[in-house]
Amino acid sequence: MSNANSNSARMRTIFRSKTSKALNRMEDPRETLDDSYDQQVKLLQQVRLAVAEVATAKKRIELQGEEMGARYQRLGSQAAEALAQGREDLARAALERRAMLEGQVAQLQQQFTALDRQTAQLQDRERRLTDQVAAFRIEKETIKATYTASEAQVRANEAVSGISNTITDVGSSLDRARDRVAQMQARAAATDELLASGALTDLTAAPDADIERQLAAVSAQAEIERQLEALKGGSGHAGGSATERPGPDGWLSIGRAG
Repeated sequence: MSNANSNSARMRTIFRSKTSKALNRMEDPRETLDDSYDQQVKLLQQVRLAVAEVATAKKRIELQGEEMGARYQRLGSQAAEALAQGREDLARAALERRAMLEGQVAQLQQQFTALDRQTAQLQDRERRLTDQVAAFRIEKETIKATYTASEAQVRANEAVSGISNTITDVGSSLDRARDRVAQMQARAAATDELLASGALTDLTAAPDADIERQLAAVSAQAEIERQLEALKGGSGHAGGSATERPGPDGWLSIGRAG
């Protein structure tokens, strides 16, 4: 049974090891989410850069239009002044340039209008993309936290399972140790009884120790009988009076004849 439990525990350990390696080879969703978020942030940065470029082009056209507008006004003033001075040819030349400038301004106005519309579209997309990236970031962090918590729970469960197996093994070891201690105690008690009865020879004892032990037992029994007879006879001496209260050093005379 012990070998079967050991093999079973070893198989569980191997299975957990292979499972952990397989899980490690799987794609970590946290890394995937972070990569997706980084891509969205890069797209958002590109859109913001496009908005800035279009706004710059729009501003450049606007400045160019203001310059053309100022020239348009100046040519009108020059035509009027030339006509006032009797220079109809100069007035006609100023008006011709002014007419040509009107065509250029019209084209510039079209470009400005297109860029203005494009700027509005890009700004709207930039706002929506910003909201989407922010929402994705919140969802990403929530999923990552949930995954991390679940991963920690799995590891905790595996640790508890390992501890449970270890505790089971320790319990079995304690049971075996208790059995061995009980067996050794029983063996010690049995050998003590055998030595006391003489059935088991004590090789470390002195020669004829068993005879000396029996004689000592007989002498001790005879002394007890003598003291008992003395008490019955009222002599008051049975190795010392029962009512005697020796001093602090009186114990030194116990067991000694007076």
